[in-house]
Amino acid sequence: MIWLSLVAFIVAALAAGFIVRWVRSHAAVYGNGMPQRFHHGDVPRLGGVAILLGAFAAWALGVAQTLLGDYASVRLDTWVYAWMVALVPSAVGGIAEDLTQRLAVRYRLALTAASGVLALLLLGLEVPRTGLPWLDPWLPMVPWLSGFLVVLAVAGLPHAFNIIDGYNGLAGMVALIVCLALAHVALQVGDRPLAALLVTTAAATGGFLLWNYPRGMLFAGDGGAYIWGVVIALASLSLVQRNPAVSPWFPMLLLIYPVWETVFSSYRKWVRGVSPGVADALHFHQLIYRRIVRSVFHDDESRRMLMRNNRTSPYLWGFTLLTVVPAVLFWNNTWVLMAFCALFVVTYVTAYLAIVRFKVPSWLRH
Repeated sequence: MIWLSLVAFIVAALAAGFIVRWVRSHAAVYGNGMPQRFHHGDVPRLGGVAILLGAFAAWALGVAQTLLGDYASVRLDTWVYAWMVALVPSAVGGIAEDLTQRLAVRYRLALTAASGVLALLLLGLEVPRTGLPWLDPWLPMVPWLSGFLVVLAVAGLPHAFNIIDGYNGLAGMVALIVCLALAHVALQVGDRPLAALLVTTAAATGGFLLWNYPRGMLFAGDGGAYIWGVVIALASLSLVQRNPAVSPWFPMLLLIYPVWETVFSSYRKWVRGVSPGVADALHFHQLIYRRIVRSVFHDDESRRMLMRNNRTSPYLWGFTLLTVVPAVLFWNNTWVLMAFCALFVVTYVTAYLAIVRFKVPSWLRH
């Protein structure tokens, strides 16, 4: 597993370096007037290509290693190819958007939904239980409901990661932390193949982060966000389906930040009569950037923006760890996990309203 992770990291880092050095021309298509733009200059948005190459290289080597004798006991058999096939539609859609900036949201949503359908057909994924006593008895009687939840998870999570992908190192570090947390629990229940896929994905993300944080020389783009979302959705569903000891609310608590950010964002846009697909600059991380991260020591405007950009992500890393730590500690206790999910929602809404109303404690600004 360590060897495969090293391969994923090196391939992703080298591919990212190649993109930064030789594939910069496409970055000019990303307009200066976009509300979610918080950087100066033209920065390539093809980090997803590097992540995909790193992960696929490690997965393919893992399959080859297993077929040759599996001396490392990673057990990555040919079923891994089904993961790759399921991931392709979302990755292609995201990368196409990064290259052209012209692929409408409905088409990207259709492609992520296609990944969900492929997960149903090729991997046989299902939601065997939800942890909700009033819903679980209905799952065997309503077969389509489980399939709907699978497609919803695989189609929705990529867009949730895309929403929080706004600052250097933010979405990448969240994805890395979540992958490692899922891998930790997978190892706890003896699911080494799933842990191997997650650790190598985290390693590929680390290779990308070398170029993304702190200097922001390369962005993950929609492609990177969609790859993280699909891989983590597939892993979360597989972990719960294959291991009855794991509560379905474990991955929910791990992912409550991007999930709730998406739900809350859709709600506030709906209240204002705006389509959820319209980009704006009122997400939680953007408010932190504007109203908390203020102290900068450089006079040059571009360096000042870069410094504020870099200082925003650690606030959200800490916010993510507030959910990851209890999730890892109580991964098999549904009611505790549900309570922490509710606590996060209350904390998020309270913090959001406090920032909007300029009622931020002074210690947070220093």
